[in-house]
Amino acid sequence: MMRKTVTTKLLGSMRGFPSHRMNYAVNAVARELIKSRELEKDELRPLYMDFQATTPMDPRVLDAMLPYQVNYYGNPHSRTHAYGWESESAMEKARKQVADLIAADPREIVFTSGATESNNMSIKGVARFYKSKKKHVITTQTEHKCVLDSCRVLEAEGFDITYLPVKTNGLVDLQLLEETIRQDTSLVSVMTVNNEIGVRQPVEDIGRICRSRNVFFHTDAAQAVGKIPINVSDWKVDLMSISGHKIYGPKGVGALYVRRRPRVRMEPLQNGGGQERGLRSGTVPTPLAVGLGAACDIAQQELEYDHSRVSMLANRLVRKIMSEIPDVVMNGDPEQRYPGCINLSFAYVEGESLLMALKDVALSSGSACTSASLEPSYVLRAIGTDEDLAHSSIRFGIGRFSTEAEVDYTADKCIQQVKRLREMSPLWEMVQEGIDLKSIKWTQH
Repeated sequence: MMRKTVTTKLLGSMRGFPSHRMNYAVNAVARELIKSRELEKDELRPLYMDFQATTPMDPRVLDAMLPYQVNYYGNPHSRTHAYGWESESAMEKARKQVADLIAADPREIVFTSGATESNNMSIKGVARFYKSKKKHVITTQTEHKCVLDSCRVLEAEGFDITYLPVKTNGLVDLQLLEETIRQDTSLVSVMTVNNEIGVRQPVEDIGRICRSRNVFFHTDAAQAVGKIPINVSDWKVDLMSISGHKIYGPKGVGALYVRRRPRVRMEPLQNGGGQERGLRSGTVPTPLAVGLGAACDIAQQELEYDHSRVSMLANRLVRKIMSEIPDVVMNGDPEQRYPGCINLSFAYVEGESLLMALKDVALSSGSACTSASLEPSYVLRAIGTDEDLAHSSIRFGIGRFSTEAEVDYTADKCIQQVKRLREMSPLWEMVQEGIDLKSIKWTQH
């Protein structure tokens, strides 16, 4: 019954679509059917290769959290008894562990519910505080959705937002950024590592430019913290967003680094008891804060090892796939990137079809193809990827708990299925015959 309902709903939403996009919608329907079937089964789960979406909690993090879920349950803001004191002590220890990972002062760390809240606080908070003198904010076209949507909210309030384009390798043009900064620019927001294509922006150079022009610099570092070395002072970052579940910590917790000198002022999004320096009122959830602190502490100890191992596994995956399959494109700069995020486009293969063929591996598509939106990823569009290639993109995420066997299995299965799907593709057949597809004038009936 559930499958029938899903089918009816999705097919109903396809009415009026152009015929050349119908196959994308059909794949969306098929994917929903597969999802409902798989959820009804009680079989082995697929192996996990989607570490940019979330990471499994490190067992050591859970060990650190458990006492504060059961025994030490005091409110960390209760100052009159031992229950509050022990929770406050644990919270402040966690604050220091987060600060140490990014070379900050613990007093500059504000606990939040995650990077989305941290991004909202940074962009809206700074812009609104300085709105009497400065009404201009700069960001890029490839930012996370919560950054772009926060900027759109500010636009509706009368702020002027510049969405900088990026180069074809996904990196910001520093000269263009410098030329775009105005006297009334209050904030520049550029993410450290892109969540979709893995490119690493030149945040040190961006920080230097912003500091020289007396403009605050915010970076969404959810995909970077704990994975690459970070020093907020060297980078001249004023605000940095951190997510717990992207660094093998718990979901529902994150942090915002807010520089004290030179001081960053911001208007709080929520008001109440004045916790977290008045920037984020509400009781800090001690178990989650402890989990974030433990995750940061482990990441600091194992960062170098994790990075070298993830790099080795990523190189192994890319080499294996590209040596066996022609016409595979890596999206984003091949050098300036975090190795654990690999976005590949497989020409002449529809990404949704490949995802369904690889249903025993948990991956995500670079294409935002759903029944509601058949447009390719805005990140891939921003770097100038052709629509067909954008629709053929798959993101592979490798992390701390990935194994060589998993990487080899994923690569072998991917090679096998791409070859199978291409054999079924008339476009691939035409290319093999030497026909230039771009020279063909397609007609729509």
